[in-house]
Amino acid sequence: MDPGAGMHALVRRLYPLCRSITGDGVRATLDIIGEHLPLTVHEVPTGTEVLDWTVPQEWNIRDAYVADATGRRVVDFRESSLHVVGYSVPVHTTMPLADLRAHLHTLPGQPSLVPYRTSYYAPTWGFCLAQDTLDELPDGDYEVWIDSTLADGHLTYAEHVVPGQVTDEVIVSCHVCHPALANDNMAGVAVAVQLALGLENPYYTYRFIFAPGTIGAITWLARNAERVGKVRHGLVLACAGDRGSLTYKQSRRGDAEIDRVLAHVLRDRPHEIRPFSPYGYDERQFCSPGYNLGVGCLTRTPYAEYPEYHTSGDDPDLVAPEAMADTLEVIRAAVAVLERNRTYLNLFPYGEPQLGRRGLYDSLGGRSDAKQAQLAMLWVLSYSDGEHSLLDIAERAGLPFDSVAAAASALRAAGLVKE
Repeated sequence: MDPGAGMHALVRRLYPLCRSITGDGVRATLDIIGEHLPLTVHEVPTGTEVLDWTVPQEWNIRDAYVADATGRRVVDFRESSLHVVGYSVPVHTTMPLADLRAHLHTLPGQPSLVPYRTSYYAPTWGFCLAQDTLDELPDGDYEVWIDSTLADGHLTYAEHVVPGQVTDEVIVSCHVCHPALANDNMAGVAVAVQLALGLENPYYTYRFIFAPGTIGAITWLARNAERVGKVRHGLVLACAGDRGSLTYKQSRRGDAEIDRVLAHVLRDRPHEIRPFSPYGYDERQFCSPGYNLGVGCLTRTPYAEYPEYHTSGDDPDLVAPEAMADTLEVIRAAVAVLERNRTYLNLFPYGEPQLGRRGLYDSLGGRSDAKQAQLAMLWVLSYSDGEHSLLDIAERAGLPFDSVAAAASALRAAGLVKE
């Protein structure tokens, strides 16, 4: 199975699960991810203080519906977990439609779609349905049943670590809390899994974090104070499978190495680079002033900017295997740059060393690729002063990073530069 098809199959399998910021849906999601990657699963008890937050009670749901006088379910949790407002408290009652309307959520501007709604920290209950469905409901009494529990339990998140040659870390974070939404963010999860599977003996240590949004990242930061200092680069991965072009949101620093790497690998394809803002996904937690980590966010069409966002329209058909494969290709290219970006020192800095007698000039002079290789060597020699990295050189020279890295490798083998 090609990577795009494999990732899409994983999205389809994860999509139906009822996820929230806590509960068995998160555990079931991590169980499936764990079939592909070895995971360390963490359970953090309700009431645990995590930075300025507190781990909430755990929410689970077994069934929910709104039924008319004949017993027919006009809104049915079994059809889609989007039909219930996340974290709804249990309720079983009968009420007229006029009173029930206060607990019904629709999208009048998208009348055929079911919205995604939650109420994590304010106890309430509700249902989500298509406006077209609501318009067809006659007046009368309706039975309302939400079979849920909200009780002390745990917040669950997981990590997969690929050990590197050094203990400095690259983190890849994606959220696992959204129910029945494919692009946001099961596509991100699937791409992260495939990326992890392809890492072999990397230079950096790679830590993949699968956690509920916001509270999950905050919990990870609170529990890993001693590790945060090892994080050199990071990427939050979301909305990774729609057919839009790629968008990279910079870290709060704006000039972190990850920001420059993504700009470099995206330059020859349709893309958009946006400055950091404190609204978005978990990059805002990793980039908060006390941490200020070099963590950016990679999406295709950004959150809230495609019409299916946070609706039932964000289903597996919205996600394209070739789009996920393209996202994966870009991240792999970024990883390849991070892995090889070193700073070198010219061992023959007085004048230009003779490259020809060392066999470093291509015998087929005149070929464009040979000229580029020779030019890259000259740039590396010129800026290997212990202060400029290979990425610095590639940016300044306007050359592909691969050419600059290959030049540095050839010069090092010839004893002209050292790391």
